[in-house]
Amino acid sequence: MKWQGRDRSSNVEDRRGRGGGLGGGLGGGLGGLGRGGGMRIPMGGRTGGGLGLFGTIVVLGIIWFATGQNPLDMLTGSSTGAAPAQTSSRNLPAQGEDELADFVGVVVKETENLWTEVFQAQGQDYPEPRVVLFTDQVNTACGTADSSTGPFYCPGDQQVYIDLSFYDQLRQQFGAPGDFAQAYVLAHEVGHHVQNLTGVLPEFNQRRQGMSQEDANAYSVRIELQADCYAGVWANYAGQQNLLDTGDFEEALNAAEQIGDDTLQERSQGFAVPKTFNHGTSAQRRNWFDRGFQSGNPSDCDTFSARI
Repeated sequence: MKWQGRDRSSNVEDRRGRGGGLGGGLGGGLGGLGRGGGMRIPMGGRTGGGLGLFGTIVVLGIIWFATGQNPLDMLTGSSTGAAPAQTSSRNLPAQGEDELADFVGVVVKETENLWTEVFQAQGQDYPEPRVVLFTDQVNTACGTADSSTGPFYCPGDQQVYIDLSFYDQLRQQFGAPGDFAQAYVLAHEVGHHVQNLTGVLPEFNQRRQGMSQEDANAYSVRIELQADCYAGVWANYAGQQNLLDTGDFEEALNAAEQIGDDTLQERSQGFAVPKTFNHGTSAQRRNWFDRGFQSGNPSDCDTFSARI
């Protein structure tokens, strides 16, 4: 991705090396993400737990609107509840992370440019989200999270959180290298903010209260695939800005495939249980990202009425 020398967002807050970030009092454990509606990227197989309508636009979706326990945890015997407080093992940013932080700032700025245009076309303002960089553990309006949560968006404070060490894991553990794979993750998370603004996330949060776990999972899959499609729309926009290098599109497609529910479950436990899927299969995630990329039109990302 051609990002060097481009403007960076002013909405990136660097809390790396500060331990718990905001301090105490915002809820304990990853279960707090469930109560506050945090959405996290799937990170199956990692120790410590699993591991996320604007007019005619059906806007971006979530990465698992957690209900307090990830279904993957029930299968693997892990638990995402009541994670103990941790002291930072990385008091200073890892080597190369400062450049990566600059990269994040550029990508966030490009997403701001896209979604400002989309909202303005509908006669609306786009309140930009804040993206928080943290080390090891962070306190949010959705509860306390650590690095094993993966990148996530918290509707309670309208912020995206990411420990940049996740990108090492994306490359090394999941086999998804490349800067555009990293950009895809950010575009996906920013989409959760858009969905929160337009009421899609609050509607799901309300409706899931009366759903069975299996029905909530199925609903979550459709919202999640929407996010992949809209990440593809952003990739199309990046291409229009002449930011794409050869192979960037393939890097993002590969990342989408590597974090599909079936791939994650098979990697972590040797088999997949479709009724527990809450993000979508690898094929679905690739297909919807590609659909958004080829179209460049958010209105083509209606996963609710489409056959997925």
